[in-house]
Amino acid sequence: MPLLSAESVTVRFGGLAALNDASLAVEAGKVTGLVGPNGAGKTTCFNVITGLQPPTSGRIVFDDRDVTSKSPTRRARMGIARTFQKLEAFGTLSAYDNVLVAAEMRRAWDKSGFDPKKVADDLVERVGIGSVRDYIVSTLPTGTARLVELARALALDPRVLLLDEPSSGLNEDETGEMASLLSEFVADGLGILLVEHDHRRRDAVRRPQSLGDGLPARVPGRMQPGDHDVAGDGRRGGRSVALVRRRGAEGAGGERRGAGDPS
Repeated sequence: MPLLSAESVTVRFGGLAALNDASLAVEAGKVTGLVGPNGAGKTTCFNVITGLQPPTSGRIVFDDRDVTSKSPTRRARMGIARTFQKLEAFGTLSAYDNVLVAAEMRRAWDKSGFDPKKVADDLVERVGIGSVRDYIVSTLPTGTARLVELARALALDPRVLLLDEPSSGLNEDETGEMASLLSEFVADGLGILLVEHDHRRRDAVRRPQSLGDGLPARVPGRMQPGDHDVAGDGRRGGRSVALVRRRGAEGAGGERRGAGDPS
C-alpha cells in the first residue's frame, strides 16, 4: 500500500485545466519521479498534495487517511515536507540557523523530547554543509543553498519529502552528489516524490508510469483549444509528463557570520 497517493485529481483555473484526473502513488523507501516540461502541472500537483492548492475534484490520501481538507500546517505535522523550485531558504540566516528554526518548530507537535540543536548539528554534517554552517545562506552558491533547504525540510522528520526540481541550477557533479545523498535517506525508509522537467534524466529511472491516461512510458500529447499550451492531462506541446519510480535517487563559498552579526 502506498504511503501517499493522489487519486483522480483535477485542478481547473477558469477554463484552464492544469491537471485532469491525475493519479500517483509514493511508497516508503522509494523515489517516485514526476517528469515533464515546464507548464505541465507538476508544481500544481505538489501544491495540491501539500495543501497550498485545493483540487477541483479528487483527493489526497496519506497513511491511509484522506487529508484533502487538511491545512498545509497539519499535513506538515503529519509527515509531509517539501522544497521549492525557487529557493525558499531564509537568506538572512546562517545555514545552521535555517535548519535549527525548522527543528525548533517541530517541537510544537513532536513531544518525543528530541534536542533541536542536536538534530540541526547532525543534519548539517550529514548533508555536507558543516563547513559553511555559519555562512549567510544568501551568499552561498545555489548548490550549497539547495542542501540547506533540504536539511531544513529533513529537520521536520518527514515520512514523505517532495522535491521540486532539486537539480535546477546545479551542474552535473552537484546533481550526482544530490542524488547520492537522497539515496541515503531513501535507504532509511523516507519516501521521496521528485519533480524533474529534463526528460534526459529519465534514463536513470525505472518502472515508468503515466500521470494521465495512456501508455506507461509516454502519453501522446495533443493541444486542446483554449488550453494556452497546457493540456488538461499534463501534456504540453506534444510532450508528456511521465511518472517514474526507482529504488534510489539518481559547492561552497560565501559570507560567514561574524561574532557581532545578529542571529
